[in-house]
Amino acid sequence: MSGTSVDGIDSALVRCRGNTVTIVATHQHEIPLDLKKRIAALSHSGEDEIERLGVLDRELGRLFAEATIELLAVALTQPTQVKAIGSHGQTIRHRPPSAANRAIESFTLQIGDPSTIAEYTGITTVADFRRRDIAAGGEGAPLAPAFHAASFAAAGVNRAIVNVGGIANISLLEGPELRMGFDTGPGNTLLDHWILKHRNDHFDLNGEWAASGHVNQALLARLSAHTFFKKTGPRSTGKEEFNLAWLEGQLAGLEPIAAVDVQTTLVELTTSSIANAINNCPFKIAEIYVCGGGSHNSHLMRRLAAHLAPATIESTAAIGMDPDWVEAATFAWLASRTLDGLTGSAPVVTGANGTRILGGIYPGTT
Repeated sequence: MSGTSVDGIDSALVRCRGNTVTIVATHQHEIPLDLKKRIAALSHSGEDEIERLGVLDRELGRLFAEATIELLAVALTQPTQVKAIGSHGQTIRHRPPSAANRAIESFTLQIGDPSTIAEYTGITTVADFRRRDIAAGGEGAPLAPAFHAASFAAAGVNRAIVNVGGIANISLLEGPELRMGFDTGPGNTLLDHWILKHRNDHFDLNGEWAASGHVNQALLARLSAHTFFKKTGPRSTGKEEFNLAWLEGQLAGLEPIAAVDVQTTLVELTTSSIANAINNCPFKIAEIYVCGGGSHNSHLMRRLAAHLAPATIESTAAIGMDPDWVEAATFAWLASRTLDGLTGSAPVVTGANGTRILGGIYPGTT
């Protein structure tokens, strides 16, 4: 998959045996700068969208295929040994019902043509996981909580699984049961865009820049007033709502703020919105496990711990899965479910009318 941050294609070779998932090998594939710029441009309305979408869809399909081929080379594995590819694709637009879209106007769109992937790799490809949930009245996201429940839930302990990617989402597990799950707001997306603009870095290593600044309470209050944070029940969001233009609009009218203090405040926005969601959980959470790129941001992890004490906070490595590859493993697991004719959705999370088998199957040639 490639996430909101568009920082690369995460590919994992995964062995699925029911709900037992083992990561065999991994590979992160670079997305050329030109493609990143075109993805960003296509994420907003503009001229000649259909033509640009059609071309980029095929190009990304080819790139996902190349990522798969390189992963298999690393793993010394032949395509004939692989049952299927589960491809999330690249989200370019997400308009869920919780964003005040009427049911028939709600949609989500991921590109990276699965027919192209299947043709270049020869491997059956399962893709387009989100749209069936939208059609069933759901948010279409997040989809990871069903996998989190299958992989990380444990009897006798209440856990929160927190994915801090471009957008952050949580899964709330009461013993073995998935009780709730939803997007909490921005994860890394605003942090990455802000540091790229002001320091030409693609991310804040260990959160060191943010750790050197101070929270601006006026800005934090303005950012926290976004209507998304007032929503309850199933909800999802994306860069349509949380983006650099929105941030700069919120800065307008305030006294000038040092760029580093904006970065510090953005970390506080991410961590406080995650913590508020967990603290408002109807049952007490004892253990919190973090995955995604945010798990490597030491400052962000410290701020989460401060907001959520006395609950323990660790990365998902502590419960058996590298935090960098949880999302890639999610879509391998979902593909396995689809091929076995099993549902992969969680209506308690997305608000859909019922569980559904997710994704379309594009047969390979091997």
